Formats: sequence, structure tokens, C-alpha cells
Amino acid sequence: MAKKQNEPKEDAKAETKAEHRAEAREAKEAKEGKKPVHKKPAALKVEEKEGFRGIVRIAGKDMKGEVPLVRGLVRVRGIGHTLSISVAQTIHNELGISPSTRVGDIPEEQMEKIDKMLHELNTFKNIPKYLLNRRGDYTTGEDKHDIMNDLIFDVTQDLERDKKEYTWKGYRHFYGQKVRGQKTRNTGRTGMAVGVLRKAIIAAQGGAAAGAKPGAAGAPAAAPAAGAKPAAAAPAAAKPAVKAPAEKK
Repeated sequence: MAKKQNEPKEDAKAETKAEHRAEAREAKEAKEGKKPVHKKPAALKVEEKEGFRGIVRIAGKDMKGEVPLVRGLVRVRGIGHTLSISVAQTIHNELGISPSTRVGDIPEEQMEKIDKMLHELNTFKNIPKYLLNRRGDYTTGEDKHDIMNDLIFDVTQDLERDKKEYTWKGYRHFYGQKVRGQKTRNTGRTGMAVGVLRKAIIAAQGGAAAGAKPGAAGAPAAAPAAGAKPAAAAPAAAKPAVKAPAEKK
């Protein structure tokens, strides 16, 4: 019985010794400059179909061909995660392309149709209106969705119009300040005179002026008022009178 009880303890000691040996070996290799060799896992080989393209261009945006369609749509400026799901489902309904299909497997003809659909998202009923980024356009009054360069151009035009009309939003944009009501006490400061630095300078100047009392020895003389004549120099102190020598009788 005693031998059986000691067996698990001996096994535990053997395991700890093996761990200590492995740590000592790694430390020794690190000192000698030898790096432990780690075998990389074998990469999974994906069978590529004929006509697979490594780089694909969707709506003017280049991306790798291994990316699924639903993820590739997110990389287009103006299309977010939620909208990409609706657009991918619309493409599946119209063209029969699955959202999980790799972009590189889509033929060129189908890709042109996808580009055309992305520029006319407001015409599809499957896409909710609240996902469009330009509802009630300023010029046309219609609901539409801008992507890529069209989105950049329209946003720039909106900002320039606000600046010309001198609205509060345009005023804040013009002076480079925050637009949406954020406070600017801690962040958003501009210019050379930072608030904390300015307060420190004023406090230092006030302390120096209070420390030097007027009339005290070594205190700087008060500056003359503007337009006042300079004060005349004080007369020199009179020398003590010298006694005349007494006359001899």
C-alpha cells in the first residue's frame, strides 16, 4: 500500500524535473543565440477555379479575389456593414450570386452589372430607405445613395454651401472648431496660446508684481505715466560741514 501511495508523487516529481530541464535548455539556447524551431502549420490548399482573378475592382475599389462578396462590399466607400448585407441579398435576388461567393470567381460581365447596381441602390425595394446616406437631396429632393467619389463631392459641396450661407455649422467648419456641440475646454484647442500655459504665465506675472512692493530696496521703479515729463533727479545729499581751524592768539 505504501508503494502505491508513493507512485503518484514520484510521477509528479518526474514531470516537474522534465519541465525544469526543458526550461533550462531553452534558457541556454537563448543565451547562445539559438532560437527554438517552431514548425509552421501546413497551409490549406484551396483549389482555384478556371478564370479566378487575384485582384478585382468593384466600384473603383481594388480588392483581393479571395474576399467574399458581402465583405468586399464593405470596402466600398459609402457602404457599411448593415447596408452590405442588404445589397448582397439584392445581388443574390437579381443575379443569383451568393453573398459568400469569392469576388475573384465572379465573371467580368456580372461584375459590371454589380457596379451598375451599386450606383442605383435607391431604385431597389429590398433596400430600406433609412439605410440611404442622402435622403431628401438638397438639389433634387429625392432619396439617393452616393458611393466613392460622388459621396466625397457631395459632402464637400454641402460644407461649402454652409460656409457661404454662414450658418452656425458653416461657421464652426470655417474656423476649424467642433461642430456637434462638443466642449473645447480640454480638447479641440487651436492657436499658440493654450489655456493652461496662458494661465500659468498670468499667475507668474501676478506673483512677481505682488512680491515686489513699491519703494522697497531693490524693487524696480514704477514706470512713468504716458505723456508725463520725466521727474527731475533728486539733489545730492549735503556733505557734513567742516569745522574751521581755531585762530592762534
